[in-house]
Amino acid sequence: MSASLPHPARAAERLLPNRAGTRLIDASTAISLDAPSGDDLLFYHSILSQIGLPRSRVDGREFQRSFGAAWLNVQAGWLDEGCGPVLQPVPYGAMPRLALTWISTLALRCRTREIDIGRSAAEFLTLLGLDRQGHRYRTLRCQMHALAACRLQMGFHGRTFNSVAVEQFDAWLPRECGNASRWPGLLVLTEGFYAELLNHGVPLDGRALTALKGSALAIDIYTWLAYRLHRIEGGPVVIPWPTLMQQFAHEHAGVHALGSFRKSFLHGLHKVQMVYPRARVEPLRGGLALHSSPPPVAQRQVAIINRDAQRGNP
Repeated sequence: MSASLPHPARAAERLLPNRAGTRLIDASTAISLDAPSGDDLLFYHSILSQIGLPRSRVDGREFQRSFGAAWLNVQAGWLDEGCGPVLQPVPYGAMPRLALTWISTLALRCRTREIDIGRSAAEFLTLLGLDRQGHRYRTLRCQMHALAACRLQMGFHGRTFNSVAVEQFDAWLPRECGNASRWPGLLVLTEGFYAELLNHGVPLDGRALTALKGSALAIDIYTWLAYRLHRIEGGPVVIPWPTLMQQFAHEHAGVHALGSFRKSFLHGLHKVQMVYPRARVEPLRGGLALHSSPPPVAQRQVAIINRDAQRGNP
C-alpha cells in the first residue's frame, strides 16, 4: 500500500520559515509559472546524474559507488599549489556539484574546453548562487582544487570512461606562496570529458538547483530524476529502499541505517518535487515508484535556448 506524496505546497509548510524554505517556495512558484529561459538552462554529466559525488568528507583517497549498470570511482589527486605538490581530498558536498554543473554548462554554451570561470572567486560564487561569506571562499578553494586534481572512472553497460575532468588548472595560490591570493580565471577540460558532455549532457533548470543548493542529497535526487523519469516506458518502475540506499546512502550506517536513510531521502524528495512539480514519484512502504514524467526542461525548450544563444539573443 502506498503513502500519498504531499503536495509541494503542503511540503513547504513543514519546512522551517527560513531563507532555504523561502527560496524553495519562490522557485516553485516561478517554475510553475514559466519555462526556463536563457541562463536558467544548465547541464550535468549523465553518469554523475545517476551516481553522485560523496556528500561528506571521505576517509582515504578513493570513493566508489555503483547502481545498476552504472558506476563511479573517484580518486584523490595531487595539485601544485605554488610551493610544490599537495595531496587533495576527494571532492564532496554541494559545492563541487554546483561548480561542475556550471563548468559543464559554460563548456556547452561556448562549445569549448577552455572555460572562463570569472575574474574573481566572488564572481564565481555569485554564478553558483552562493553568498560571499568567508567560509565560502575556503570551501570553494578546497573543492575546486579537489575537482581539478581528482581522477574519475565512470562505467555503463560494459563501457569504461577513464579520465580526469580537468586538463589544466592554475591553482588558487595561498598568500604565503606569493604576494596575493590569485583566482585562476581559466580552466581547461580534457577532450574526453568534454566529448562526453556534448553527447550526454543532462538539461537542468538552474532555478531548481539554486533553490536546492544547501543540500547535496536534494541535488542528487533532482539530477537523478531529471535523467531517469522521461526515459521510463510503460508502467511505473519500483525501486526497493535497500537498492536506493545502495545508490544514495553515502553516510548512513548501523542497525537503523535504512530507516534513517528513508527519512532523509523523503525529506529531500519533498524539496525536489517543489521545484520539479511534474516529477511523478510515489513513495511506497517497500520503496519508490517512478512514473514516466516530462523532463524538467523540454527538449524543444533546450533547442530554443541554444538557438537564441547562438544568435546572441538574451
